[in-house]
Amino acid sequence: MSDTPHDQRPAAEQQDDHRHVSSRMVILDAASKVLYHSILVLALYFVLAGHNRPGGGFVSGLTVGAAVALRYVTGGAAAVRTTFRIPAHVILGAGLLLAAGTAFVPLLFGEAILEHADATVNLPLFGSVKLNTVILFDVGVDLVVIGLVMMAFAAFGDDNVPPPIARRDTDGSAVTRAGTDPERGTEAAP
Repeated sequence: MSDTPHDQRPAAEQQDDHRHVSSRMVILDAASKVLYHSILVLALYFVLAGHNRPGGGFVSGLTVGAAVALRYVTGGAAAVRTTFRIPAHVILGAGLLLAAGTAFVPLLFGEAILEHADATVNLPLFGSVKLNTVILFDVGVDLVVIGLVMMAFAAFGDDNVPPPIARRDTDGSAVTRAGTDPERGTEAAP
């Protein structure tokens, strides 16, 4: 790219720029379709194996956050908002309720806070499977982190808001931002 303003460059050079950006977006879109689902599978592994191996709800939530960031890069804030059908604040609240419930339910049975219970179940195809209540806590933490990441992208990544435009007052003496009233220090009516 040159230092000259965009509208002063030759048309052929501008067309080359658009072709180059377009080819990069095709590659990014194709790669994101494969990577997005692969990252979600990795996050599922982290949450399921976390109580026995490195991983867990927090690492899984951050991994889903990386997948959501990839969606943001390829599709913007609109793609992030449509990633899950459930609103981000509901995901966060459900995770908080699940994690807190898992932590405090043992108190009802005279156990210590965050005490876990195990059970072994025989399933037809899988054989003997060990179940543990720690997974519920990990899923709750996972949902809290996913909800926070989605809320952050929705709040800070909104690409539908036009940038503020500087304008002069009627007397030409001061520069104000559009949408504010400098006399009252508030936003002006549209």
